[in-house]
Amino acid sequence: MNAHEKGTVIPEAALKGSLRDYRQPAGADLIRRGDGFFAWQGKRREYGLWPYAKSTASAPKTHCSARTDCGEEISGVNFASQDYLSLASHPQIKQAAIEAIEEYGVHSAGSAALLGNTRHSLQLERTISDYLNEREIVLYPTGWSAGFASVQGLVRPNDHVVLDVLAHSCLQEGARAATQNIHFHGHLNVEGLARRLQRIRNSDKENGILVVTESLFSMHSDTPDIAALRATCDEYGATLLVDCAHDFGCIGDDGLGHLGLQNMIDNVDIIIGSFSKTFASNGGFVAVKSRATAEYLKYYSATQTFSNALSPVQAATVLAAFDIIRSQEGRQRRRSLMNNILYMRNEMTKAGMETLGDPSPIVPVRVGAEGLARIASRELASVGAIANLVEYPAVPQGGARFRVQVMADHSAEDVDILVRLMRDAMRHADLEFRSYRENDPSPGAVRGWEAASHAA
Repeated sequence: MNAHEKGTVIPEAALKGSLRDYRQPAGADLIRRGDGFFAWQGKRREYGLWPYAKSTASAPKTHCSARTDCGEEISGVNFASQDYLSLASHPQIKQAAIEAIEEYGVHSAGSAALLGNTRHSLQLERTISDYLNEREIVLYPTGWSAGFASVQGLVRPNDHVVLDVLAHSCLQEGARAATQNIHFHGHLNVEGLARRLQRIRNSDKENGILVVTESLFSMHSDTPDIAALRATCDEYGATLLVDCAHDFGCIGDDGLGHLGLQNMIDNVDIIIGSFSKTFASNGGFVAVKSRATAEYLKYYSATQTFSNALSPVQAATVLAAFDIIRSQEGRQRRRSLMNNILYMRNEMTKAGMETLGDPSPIVPVRVGAEGLARIASRELASVGAIANLVEYPAVPQGGARFRVQVMADHSAEDVDILVRLMRDAMRHADLEFRSYRENDPSPGAVRGWEAASHAA
């Protein structure tokens, strides 16, 4: 019997476990250390419960065709792509890319330190600087590398980094590369940050402290009180860094995200941005207040100095995206996006599903137990809707969720389709679990479901 057929009992191994279980494998044979993970991954694949590494078979628009990493076809409404203003297939964007290819070819052919810049990348630096009140801009080939470099490039071994516990992987890895003095505070907890800073300053009055947060946290769709963070940093002589990957360009009438909404653009020391969410390209930037800081980053942040620069196609694409984002069309696209977000959240609530956080292009829809969520994700894909499942350790254990990503070009009908199909998928998943408890003779599978339910 095919493992996807109704009535097939899913084994406990496919419903339990997480990526965290395989993060620190032991043993002398480095090559074989991945075998345990691969076996667990294979069991999930066998039962259609591995939701990652999908590939698009058509442009990632509001409707698209895709394949699982096993080659199974998926086609339908698409709420899994990061193209918040629907610019990736915009005619103006595509034309800019074509013209850049005609002029330069497709490759920068060097790092920014060694002949990798083009007139497009230099103009992009000036454009972003103008958008951010004349800050100095350093470009990076990916948003992740910009986040990593913003910490690694400035922090040294005796310094301290204090991060929101949900800060992105690139920020945490940048801290680990720079210093052993890494501290975490509770999510959005300004009082917790103050306690951390006080302890550090009580024992170390000489070295630097970098406080790291995000303007929009992508797994929870919430935002900090940036003014309160600024005041706390000032009290203890700390530097404030804000990663604006998910709201820069797409939130607020002017597109300046929560930094703009909170009137804090000029009050943050370091701003990080990504092009991959709103600007139709890979890449990212770090924005600082002085030329000296920018020049230092260019030669001491590894992912800038030792990576190939943005390709001319990428830089030209982002420039074209900025032209749209700063125009009346950009304002209208942001309004359409927010209308879709609010409609999505309202319809999810009416259908009995729980949305988390605040209105943003990311609408987290809570499922709960990991095993339940895996079956719900499988069912959703099978009925013609594409949305990303996020589970532990990316989110708290028992807090698995769909991370629904909304675009400006989605229609109300698209939203209605997703809400209906997601509700049906979650109901089916719940019934399937109940069936296991009643009919599965294997005590292991029953115990696995009960443990997952209690964790939720």
